[in-house]
Amino acid sequence: MSGIDRTLIAGPCVGGLSGTVVVPGDKSMSHRAVMLAALAEGVTEISGFLPGEDNLATARMFTDMGIDIDWLDAGKTRLRVHGTGLHGLKEPVNVLDAGNSGTCVRLMTGVLAGQPFHSVLVGDASLHKRPMQRVADPVRRMGAHVDGREGGNKLPLAIRGGGLKAIHHVSEVASAQVKSCVLLSGLFAEGTTRVSEPKPTRDHTERMLPLFGQPVAVTVDGTISLTPTDRLVAPREVVHIPADPSSAAFFAVAASLVPGSRLLLPGVGINERRDGWRRILAAMGAQLGTRDVASVGSEPVANIDVDYGELTAIRVDPADVPDAIDEFPVLFVAAALASGDFVLEGAEELRVKESDRIAAMVAALRSAGADINERPDGVRIRGVASLSGGIDVDAHGDHRIAMAMAVAAQRAEGDIRIHNAGAIATSFPDFVPMARAVGMRLHWEDGA
Repeated sequence: MSGIDRTLIAGPCVGGLSGTVVVPGDKSMSHRAVMLAALAEGVTEISGFLPGEDNLATARMFTDMGIDIDWLDAGKTRLRVHGTGLHGLKEPVNVLDAGNSGTCVRLMTGVLAGQPFHSVLVGDASLHKRPMQRVADPVRRMGAHVDGREGGNKLPLAIRGGGLKAIHHVSEVASAQVKSCVLLSGLFAEGTTRVSEPKPTRDHTERMLPLFGQPVAVTVDGTISLTPTDRLVAPREVVHIPADPSSAAFFAVAASLVPGSRLLLPGVGINERRDGWRRILAAMGAQLGTRDVASVGSEPVANIDVDYGELTAIRVDPADVPDAIDEFPVLFVAAALASGDFVLEGAEELRVKESDRIAAMVAALRSAGADINERPDGVRIRGVASLSGGIDVDAHGDHRIAMAMAVAAQRAEGDIRIHNAGAIATSFPDFVPMARAVGMRLHWEDGA
């Protein structure tokens, strides 16, 4: 495991980027696949699993609760999960450590709310600062007992579950984590659980549950409902996880910004609720091609071609904000080097990620000479021709800040030293060697 305090030295790129980048499996789906497989009756085989520290934390939680997991390859991208059914988990002896993963801890709150035993969720220092009231409150309404710092808003969370009653949760924030937490609790609740959102969010949970035999309904107004069947069943077919669009976005932006670049990104998930980054880049004039559209399980995928092209700034469509929430750090980099004014509003959710991503990216890009101004719920960026080099920036232990600034450095006038960048291992452990293989300039200061 890599410490977050590692320093990454990046840029500038010499010549265009070229080649094929097979990005790893989707992080969000990897979490959900392991969770549902553990709660299903029978043995589920998963391929395309992302072996980042976040997803491995989820897998460890279930082994701590009695689930057997067989790793089928050295890279831990294929695994076999021996599920024990919805009611087969065992009370953990030790605390359950989510590491840096907000998705893990928030979705697991839903799973643990349905268990008739005591458990404690913890994480690293960064995760202990992130708000949890948004998941603690709905599962309490369903009947679970949840306590923690600040009245259950901060980790550690102590949960004693069981005896749940269905609710209709009207979410104040557009958050797939909150929605998924409530739906997972609904698997154990008496009655039909419903979730309504202010805007549609990523729907991997709703798409994956039917693969395990649990129907999910969506009404015309977007309300999601789940009436528990009281059992999940392992699929007969392998659960394949598509390439992660969030990981692909870093390379798509890099190729769009570095003259002479051409990259192929095969098998990338193009689920509409995850495709906001591509719609935003296309609106900015990026040269993106999509071909060989297919389905992997219940998810659409495609091969994406990216060529260099000059970008023009836009005002982001509010409808695209939830669908691109994880990709905005690297989209800020694209905007910093585009012509015109880029305006983002309605993205306050960025402030409660692994770091305050608005403040962190404003500070880092401004240090590199970008014309960027912070807003309470977004940014305004006026593009510049190039970024400054010979500077130091802080990734604040946030993997997406670190990788976004590594992309920015490819169009800088000198090296950018990115401190506290080791958290890249949480979501994309092979980012550095894969980036180097297509022509990006970056290396770890410690030589690893």
